[in-house]
Amino acid sequence: MSKALAVFHGRFGRATVYQLNRPFNVHAHREGHLIFHVGGTPACIDVCAERYLLADDSIVAVNPWEPHNFLPNDIGDGAIFFVLYVNAEWFAPQASRLDAVRFGRNHFKRTPTLDRQIRRTAALVCGAPSLATLDSELRQLIDVCYEESWQTAESGQEPRAAASVTDFRVRKCIKLMSESPCAEIELDSIARESGLSRPHFYRLFRVQTGVTPHLYLNTLIMERALDALVATESPIADIGFDLGFSSQSGFTRFFAANVGMAPTDYRRAAKVLRP
Repeated sequence: MSKALAVFHGRFGRATVYQLNRPFNVHAHREGHLIFHVGGTPACIDVCAERYLLADDSIVAVNPWEPHNFLPNDIGDGAIFFVLYVNAEWFAPQASRLDAVRFGRNHFKRTPTLDRQIRRTAALVCGAPSLATLDSELRQLIDVCYEESWQTAESGQEPRAAASVTDFRVRKCIKLMSESPCAEIELDSIARESGLSRPHFYRLFRVQTGVTPHLYLNTLIMERALDALVATESPIADIGFDLGFSSQSGFTRFFAANVGMAPTDYRRAAKVLRP
């Protein structure tokens, strides 16, 4: 079973070290996303329908709202991965959200110098860091990865993210989903309230955001679930019911499919670093 070895939530986003041996569902994040292999068997990561090998000589970077999933090659004890979720506001507070955390490539080389920095920062995360120390270390690591990703990136890439939504009907759909994201929301009803037929809604939403309405809604639900797990002491069952799941087992299956482990295991490892 996959498990969290260390999880820290802070103004930077999330810094995590996972032991993973199970595939995820295709999912997305509002944050920028960096994934490093630090031990065990390499894995594959699918990002926007492209498959990349993640080993100790490579890095996978995922831009906000890019669909991706994790495919382990070790279904036994699993391998160790250092995973960062980077808040745009922390990374580039003066930039627009569209451009703030956008990597030049999804897959790039991990130099020996960068490898040492990755392993040092992963060890720091496992060592229960202070906020000031972790902020500084993460800033250095993320900046280097960001620059490295643009070294040989193809020119002319255009950002694609939810921040670029221009159609007022899609903006209304997003507002309706964001007001109270839960598993009981009927997307067909959201479409009707926004004045769109079902086929037009699904097609226009994907064109405007880069993801399907279902994937977008799942991301919102996961954000609420993660916040509730680390910021409250509410029972797991209550968190699931508040998010529209009819049973704790249904919520646990949803969470495990998107995070790789049960919510109880995530909560046990998670800590919040406050200023």
